[in-house]
Amino acid sequence: MTTVRDVLLFFAGALVVALVVISAISTVVVPRGVPVRLSRAVFLSVRRLILLRTRFQRRYEERERVLAYYAPLSLMVLPMVWLTVVLLGYTAMYWALGERPLREAFFLSGSSGLTLGFTHPPDLPTTALAFTEAAVGLALLALLISYLPTMYTAFGRREALVSITSTYAGTPPSGTTMLERFSLIRGLEELEERVWEPWLQGFVDIEETHTSLGALALFRSPSPSRSWVTAAGSVLDAASLLASSVDVEDTASAQLCIRAGTLSLRAVSTFFGIDFDPDPGPDDPISITRDEYDLAIEQLARAGVPLQQDREAAWRSFAGWRVNYDTVLLALAGFTQAPYAPWSSDRSPATLHRPPVLRPRRSNRG
Repeated sequence: MTTVRDVLLFFAGALVVALVVISAISTVVVPRGVPVRLSRAVFLSVRRLILLRTRFQRRYEERERVLAYYAPLSLMVLPMVWLTVVLLGYTAMYWALGERPLREAFFLSGSSGLTLGFTHPPDLPTTALAFTEAAVGLALLALLISYLPTMYTAFGRREALVSITSTYAGTPPSGTTMLERFSLIRGLEELEERVWEPWLQGFVDIEETHTSLGALALFRSPSPSRSWVTAAGSVLDAASLLASSVDVEDTASAQLCIRAGTLSLRAVSTFFGIDFDPDPGPDDPISITRDEYDLAIEQLARAGVPLQQDREAAWRSFAGWRVNYDTVLLALAGFTQAPYAPWSSDRSPATLHRPPVLRPRRSNRG
């Protein structure tokens, strides 16, 4: 005889299963950044375990080896959590349909959800329910299988951009180094074709993929010394220096790149719940000091880069560009535990890297 308790238990189990399915669809299928509590809880739980493991490792290289497993491990744990919650939800529904004791209801749920078939439903209602559970289990597996190729395709596009940026901006990347190298080797006019246009498209791609495929932001570069965050920061700093301090006629492409990069980093920050001021004032403080700016300008002057004569106005202009992305850049550098890079992860409160120690090369002479 069906009781009110059984009806409530059945609908509670169905609600749990429906929430898991919606969570999986929102995480994998919906082409927009939809924050999902279950997925977020899984990633944050794995993150806490990873950070606990790295807490006592002083060298960044040791932490990096552990951090490289964070995103892949989270992706493997996520479908297991989905399946576990679905099994529990269907266990409640089988119990409500009269499958006793609770262990038998759980066995039937596991047999149906994992399509093992070692337990047979006793009647038509439980058989129909078993069919739906098998379909849900296969659908979750299919979603994961389709999810990974899409993610790694986007990952490949991003890392190709990061890799070529290291050629221009050095390792660790620096906006000052990028301008210096182009001035000495190719000429600043090459920046539009080689840097601003590719990164304009790259920022658009990052904004779309790193919010619709949130785990992608946490995948680390193949090289431990590279990061999409620090590479983006070096490009934005190079564009800001060019637009504010370099004596060139046309900086429209650089300014568009700054705008695209700012919107991209803000979108990713919003997806991960990082707070920032959406409308900072041009006179608001930034993390770059005037002394650091002056050192960068002196480096560019030694490389023969034509500079603006009014150094004070150039500094104010640079600060006005940098303030748009300063907070989100540092926050994402800390959130992703990015490797050392000047003007980004080196001043992020969550990383506090020290500059790498450069050891003198050994001579080949005997």
